[in-house]
Amino acid sequence: MTITDGDLAVAAATAGAAAVRARYGAPLERYAKTGTDFATAADLEAEQAILDVVRAARPDDAFLGEEGGLTGSGERTWLVDPLCGTLNFAARTPLVAINVALRTPAGVTAAAAVDPFAEEVYWVAEGRAGLRRDGAAVPLTPSAGSSLVDLDLPAAGALRSVTPRLLTDPAFLARFDPRVISSTLAVVWVASGQRAAYVIDGDVVDSVHFAAGIAVCRAAGCVVTDLRGGPVGDGPGLLVAADEVTHAALLPLLASALTAA
Repeated sequence: MTITDGDLAVAAATAGAAAVRARYGAPLERYAKTGTDFATAADLEAEQAILDVVRAARPDDAFLGEEGGLTGSGERTWLVDPLCGTLNFAARTPLVAINVALRTPAGVTAAAAVDPFAEEVYWVAEGRAGLRRDGAAVPLTPSAGSSLVDLDLPAAGALRSVTPRLLTDPAFLARFDPRVISSTLAVVWVASGQRAAYVIDGDVVDSVHFAAGIAVCRAAGCVVTDLRGGPVGDGPGLLVAADEVTHAALLPLLASALTAA
């Protein structure tokens, strides 16, 4: 029986999650990348586990992994971030995500984002999104009730500093409570109601880090735009909001931060 793209995304991300869990808490060799960024043996092993699952079912598809780069070519490309939150993982902080997404000419048509420690599987296929927790289906219900907004802080040398400006904006702090978990796990948390919004000022188009989370949030009914309220990619960064009211409240605050930056 041929596996569907949606089920394959889940199977691949789940395999990556198992590799990550097996390495948690153990001594890890680090491989320097840029600045303070690095990969670990867990990143490499998780990416290989994902690649093995994808290759077995879709040998002709291209594969773009954060660690191994692009292999293959064609209209179908699997975008893979095998361990988003490597610094968290290395510091034994279990706030990480395994992201797998399939990009086709129609956009991202299947994806999965897995929390390997909570054993939560967020998935999207054929325009529908869902969550499995402990093997049981859980409705995805975006909600701004927490008032928590996750802010991805810029790396050293970043051109702008939008999110740090929000942290000191009295108007922002009067309405929202900022959080920083440094993992795209927080993107799908908007879809599940654990965050009111997520904000990052950076390039997210076709990013292995964000493709799965964006697809899940869109299918769950979240509002997903750039920081100016336009389509993702037309302007800077990414804003994912649980609802239109939250989105509308954040846009003027972001406009002010963008102007100051």
